Amino acid sequence: MSETQELIYEVRDGIGWITFNRPEARNAFTFAMYERLQEICTNAEPGGEARVLVMRGAGGKAFGAGTDMTQFRAFSKPEDAWAYEDRMERVFEAIESCPLPTIAAINGACTGGGAAIAAACDLRIASPTLKYGFPVARTLGNCLSVSNLARLSELMGAARVRDVIMTARLVEAEEAKAIGLVSEIAEDVDARAQELAETVAGHAPLTLRATKEGLRRLRVAAAHVDDRDLIEMCYMSDDFREGLDAFLSKRKPAWQGK
Repeated sequence: MSETQELIYEVRDGIGWITFNRPEARNAFTFAMYERLQEICTNAEPGGEARVLVMRGAGGKAFGAGTDMTQFRAFSKPEDAWAYEDRMERVFEAIESCPLPTIAAINGACTGGGAAIAAACDLRIASPTLKYGFPVARTLGNCLSVSNLARLSELMGAARVRDVIMTARLVEAEEAKAIGLVSEIAEDVDARAQELAETVAGHAPLTLRATKEGLRRLRVAAAHVDDRDLIEMCYMSDDFREGLDAFLSKRKPAWQGK
């Protein structure tokens, strides 16, 4: 199978369908697939043929099983690992920065790099067979970049990210919906993705674009936000002293908002 066949991109009725097409390998990603995905997202233009991008895996059993592990064999020095993570970050940033809304239609396994791609999308829907996670603690022994930890923490919360990574467990469909990792569960993910994409495509594109970019900027800037005024506001307040006293006295606090 050629590199172009491993990732198929086609536009139908204003929806750009990106299909990860290595079902025999549970749609594990080659570097060429990552590069093609980055290219599609980078070159997407508002007002172009596609108004929404939908990502999915071929074969019905996996969205994407992460990076093809055979590609790690050549790693021999720190620079190899740094270059790999830099490459991955460019892909995820391209998805987040894409001016078009992105939908991950997740069927079955969604792990490693596939899970990171889904996390970078704007919306996620899943089949009942979803298995989502980063089981690196029991497989390769590598780690997630800080940027990916930030994305996941935004979706699931830091405590659950610790749980999922440290236990190396996979999140199933009902839990994923309960924690907001996916917005809904659908028996026919492709059909539901089509409906959702049509709905999103009919909305004000500038509103969607501004919302998407604004949220991206919030995440990127979070590490540099000065929160000293907020800390001072709470710790130096009458409410804090009241709360502390109420806790020690084992009574309910009477909040005043000052």
